Amino acid sequence: MMTMHWWRIRLIRPIFLLLGCLSVQTASADVAIETFERRPAIQNALLEVRLEGLLPTLMRETGTDMWLVIAREYNDDPVFLSLVPKPRFTARRTTMLVFFDRGDEGVERLTVSRYPLGSLYQSAWEGGDLDAQWQRLAEVIAERNPKTIAVNTSDTWPVADGLSHTLYQKLEAALGDGLKGRIRSSEQLVVRWMETRTEEEVEVWQRGVAIARETIAKAFSSEVITPGITTVGDVAWFIRTRFEEEGLEPWFHPDVNRQWEGADFGENAPFLGDGSEDGIIRRGDVLHTDVGLCYLGLCTDTQEMGYVLKLGESEPPAGLVEAMRTGNRWQDALTAEFVTGRTGNEILASAQASLKKMGIQHAIYTHPLGVYGHAPGPTIGMWDNQGPTIGRGDWPLYPMTGYAIEGNVVVRVPEWNNQRVQMKLEQSALFDGNTVHYLAERQKALHVVGF
Repeated sequence: MMTMHWWRIRLIRPIFLLLGCLSVQTASADVAIETFERRPAIQNALLEVRLEGLLPTLMRETGTDMWLVIAREYNDDPVFLSLVPKPRFTARRTTMLVFFDRGDEGVERLTVSRYPLGSLYQSAWEGGDLDAQWQRLAEVIAERNPKTIAVNTSDTWPVADGLSHTLYQKLEAALGDGLKGRIRSSEQLVVRWMETRTEEEVEVWQRGVAIARETIAKAFSSEVITPGITTVGDVAWFIRTRFEEEGLEPWFHPDVNRQWEGADFGENAPFLGDGSEDGIIRRGDVLHTDVGLCYLGLCTDTQEMGYVLKLGESEPPAGLVEAMRTGNRWQDALTAEFVTGRTGNEILASAQASLKKMGIQHAIYTHPLGVYGHAPGPTIGMWDNQGPTIGRGDWPLYPMTGYAIEGNVVVRVPEWNNQRVQMKLEQSALFDGNTVHYLAERQKALHVVGF
């Protein structure tokens, strides 16, 4: 079994190299995207590192000596595709994965399934009908005599609740009275598996985040926007089309909206802006977009702001420039509270206290990020709940975990008759145990749409 210091981060490939030495603050040459035929090999190499080096560590950390992942075709367990080699889009028939910790020999990986899973899993069944498959699974378990049998059931974590009711019943029936009493929830292992990134994954993840940021930079430029003609829906579909054409998987449709001088969205509105698809972008508009894509098995989540110059302007009004700086100060205050072992609720409370002293009107709704856009791990506030989040907010912060540093600040802009403007920001980041690293830097200046 290989040794991998997965709790340390090596940002070996500086992000400016990934971007061809060009800033992502303005439109630039496209960030390189791997061809379809290269992607499975890259993902499978990353998976092998995770299975060989990370999984044994996490099984021992969570006291798991046997873990079962059982899925049926088109009714996949949410964790299933994170465990099997590509290209694969769903389980075949009933697919059974067995992980058993043999101590110094490492974690044994078996599949009790009709179709093979490549070199990463040893087949433990020669075939037969469904009854024979369940019988063989029971034999595999009995032969290893585990103290506990962890299965994917959870009330708190949807991604850890993938074992269907029917499959659970079939498992109990196959195990019989002697073994079914050893069944336990695997939720701690599933969350740790899904939230933890390896060094090798971080290097790949940076590229995906850079692609998202570069796409936003191009969308918020005169290459795409013609004031008085282009709608916010046009910009959203430009982003979505770019992803689809490049074979990049959006995990939600891009959101684009606008604020403008004289607009009144109400003092109690949680979000300021109009996102009507047919809303025409005008000079003097403040633009916002929310974009999420998944690339090589890892998801990104990015929100950035832009400004459309008025006739005679060469830069945004000073009040909007300062609003952007206030947003960066909000980010710094939040990430300063990231301390290993703190829960999401504790981080939220500490950051709120710090921001109150700074006099920054804000909202925090930061979430874990990884295999899924809304991934398992510590929830740090929600847009509709700025207090503790029971359950998911009680999860502690671990090293080598990813987050969408998400929230907003509200700033009054002197040039707009002291009108409120909202800076809605979100950047993909990694916590290495000591520091929060933005995976492709972060926005520090408004994207500017000129002529």
